[in-house]
Amino acid sequence: MTVALDIQALAGQIRDARGLGHKRDIDAVVARLGLGSRHVAVPVGDDCAAIPDGDGHLLFAIEGFLDGFVAADPYFAGYCGIMVNLSDVAAMGGRPLAVVDALWSRDAAGADPILAGLSDAAALYGVPVVGGHTNTRAACGNLAVAVLGRAGPRLLTSFDAAPGDDLVVAIDLRGRFREPHPYWDASTGSPGERLRGDLALLPSLAEDGLACAAKDISMAGVVGTALMLLECSGVGGLIELDAIPRPEHVPLARWLTAFPSFGYLLSVRPDRTPSVLARFAERGIAAAGIGRLDASRVARVRGGAGDEVMVWDFVAGPLIGCGQDGAGAAS
Repeated sequence: MTVALDIQALAGQIRDARGLGHKRDIDAVVARLGLGSRHVAVPVGDDCAAIPDGDGHLLFAIEGFLDGFVAADPYFAGYCGIMVNLSDVAAMGGRPLAVVDALWSRDAAGADPILAGLSDAAALYGVPVVGGHTNTRAACGNLAVAVLGRAGPRLLTSFDAAPGDDLVVAIDLRGRFREPHPYWDASTGSPGERLRGDLALLPSLAEDGLACAAKDISMAGVVGTALMLLECSGVGGLIELDAIPRPEHVPLARWLTAFPSFGYLLSVRPDRTPSVLARFAERGIAAAGIGRLDASRVARVRGGAGDEVMVWDFVAGPLIGCGQDGAGAAS
């Protein structure tokens, strides 16, 4: 198989991935709720709702979990209820205040490992669970967790990436897959002090003016998450696949659809990129510039042999419908 065919296959894999498919569902929901017609300080499409409050912002987000995931790994599902919500807050340059959960299970025994995961993660990350809803007489197990956080006047958003910016990725590679799933776990078993310090990197970048656009890497993977960032900001760009940091033993095809416990994309002015990379390196987190943004509104990827393939054309059609010309854009 030629390199060009490999890159074509990878682009197709990214577009067809289950995680990105779930993100495509957002388009219809945003349109049906008429979110683009509302006047909000930060347009819909970010990792959290940002609500102006005094000299800063309150951040509010929620994560729901697939029932299959909850059934297969209930402890980690509970743990992720804390972890992924805190990642959303950090991705907007904020710090978490508290979380609440909504839990359904068949009985108390079924709820216990989920609650254990919630409790352990809350203790490690130093964020309290302050309430929620519980039903231990449900037909199956389900979980949703919401978070409240706070950020200063400088947010990291999905709408402020600009042509000419470097696309920077930062991923904690000190982990392992929770086989056979795509979850790259660099959190469980790690010291709480380190986890808290790593999350604090993101608000420090916002407060110091080193970045103004970011997104945490979700189930859509590195490139899929980049697509959402580009769409929201109304830009395009070229991603160098070989520049993406990854563990030596993990094939690129699998890594592109991995969901890392600590993973972020940032849009950074080129003169600030060295400082941003140094911040992550100081904490042992792999970070690299993986591309450059432009005004094309077309997302492309390029392999090591120079073969370049389009992944998404936002002029032709939306992904999540939250771009500057989409339903979720500010009016």
